Amino acid sequence: MFKGSIVALITPFREGKVDAVAFKDFVDWQIKQGTHGVVPVGTTGESPTLSHEEHRLVVSLTVEVAKGRVPVIAGTGSNSTEEAIALTRHAKEAGADAALVVTPYYNKPSQEGLYQHYKAIHDAVDLPIIIYNIPGRSVIDMSVATMARLAKLPNIVGVKDATADLARPLRTRVEIGPDFCQLSGEDATVTGFLAQGGVGCISVTANIAPALCSQLHEAWQRGDLVEMARIRDILLPLHQAMFVETSPAPVKYAASLLGKATPDVRLPLVPCSAEGRTVVEAAMRKAGLI
Repeated sequence: MFKGSIVALITPFREGKVDAVAFKDFVDWQIKQGTHGVVPVGTTGESPTLSHEEHRLVVSLTVEVAKGRVPVIAGTGSNSTEEAIALTRHAKEAGADAALVVTPYYNKPSQEGLYQHYKAIHDAVDLPIIIYNIPGRSVIDMSVATMARLAKLPNIVGVKDATADLARPLRTRVEIGPDFCQLSGEDATVTGFLAQGGVGCISVTANIAPALCSQLHEAWQRGDLVEMARIRDILLPLHQAMFVETSPAPVKYAASLLGKATPDVRLPLVPCSAEGRTVVEAAMRKAGLI
């Protein structure tokens, strides 16, 4: 259903507000560069600090620009089930192809609580749902058993796996089957993830290197492992640089070097430090991006 290089879009700001013009241009550039799918208002899009009005705006703009050229997977997660349902309803109304729903952060629900959270969203909105499992940010880790239970619901179609556990996609594939869409949430381990049963990546690095990221996945899909490895090695310093400080500060600085956005982020995040900027610039030069 979804595969390849799917970008976790940044949300450009200008003078404290969402820069709609820059955002629309950015989404169009991503698609023209070969990106296989777009994810607005995920963590990389600073969803925790967007108002509901801004959140809805960014999703609507993404659908408007994509025009069916690539899938739009809207971030609609929340640690409030009712809020997640409301955001998912809007994504459906706006014309998104799917929703990316993060595990509820801070609340620390049990595995049964996780199941009931996703089931409630599933039952309320007829839209494909991708589970976003990222224990490093949300504290909780959805078990393979809970995911397998959820996968029996017709609109729970896949997972964005940011556990960095390369045994996980294989265990999930064996438990649930090959039709469950497994997308990596960790750029640096994406080739291993693909080899273990994954089909794509929701990528931070693709914000600044969309062509290289899409080419890596296309090489994998046609069985060209030599080309995949060549691109993998080029991308690694970029992957590392994008997390030299808390994301998305480094990637927004990188995007500013490409003239795609300002480096602005919203508090409690702060812009990349001088040391971080040096790392980002060096990685971009090494990859031939600047």
